[in-house]
Amino acid sequence: MRTALLQSSGRPGRPAENLKVLDEAAGRAAAAGAGLLVAPEMFLTGYAIGDGVARLAEPADGDAADAVAETATRHGLAVAYGYPERAGAAVFNSAQLVSADGTRLANYRKTHLFGGFERDSFTPGAQPVVQAELGGLTIGLMICYDVEFPENVRAHALAGTDLLLVPTAQMHPFQFVAESVVPVRAFENQMYVAYVNRTGREGEFEFVGLSTLAGPDGVARARAGRAEELLLADADPAFLAASREANPYLGDRRPDLYGSLA
Repeated sequence: MRTALLQSSGRPGRPAENLKVLDEAAGRAAAAGAGLLVAPEMFLTGYAIGDGVARLAEPADGDAADAVAETATRHGLAVAYGYPERAGAAVFNSAQLVSADGTRLANYRKTHLFGGFERDSFTPGAQPVVQAELGGLTIGLMICYDVEFPENVRAHALAGTDLLLVPTAQMHPFQFVAESVVPVRAFENQMYVAYVNRTGREGEFEFVGLSTLAGPDGVARARAGRAEELLLADADPAFLAASREANPYLGDRRPDLYGSLA
């Protein structure tokens, strides 16, 4: 499945303009043959927006979700995006996947919150593995810091995730995560990983870009630079099946030895 990675910070604090950026990217992605567009963490509102997080948070089925569904339907491709989710008194750092017909397929709440800003702004999610079926692949959702915990990604591997979508807000000086950790996660868990970052300076943060789609062989199918970019790469089910057949990691595990890790 051709996958488009939208590396952009959009317009922080201005959801209506971010929806326009998403729509324009969806049009370009669809024209290039993509069946899926993935946007970064907190794309709909911006990441470093202080009290704006709570003010701009919406339910998973809110007006912004309806607007994304309209974009997906109009351009004929699935869309995954990050946003602040309002659920009662709680606000979650969430990512949602919408199909090409506008159906909300999956909604994931970030389980591992990074730093004081996130812990002050969000409630941590409690469900580590969220999946949906799309284009013959099992799609998993995760957000940024989550992918740095090997247990998280291994749980997806054991649950059968083929393509793991990771909207992210990766900042300086942690670019080694995009450059090294993500391809290793893809290899050791035999899956594709689409790691889609923000870029440029936002508040106190400098986002490093370097978005990538890494394959089960640990090789980046495409790699963005530091600027805004729409990146295209393929997640090939046939190559994935062959790689899993050749790689013994999951089959050679000895779970009886790992009890102390929990």
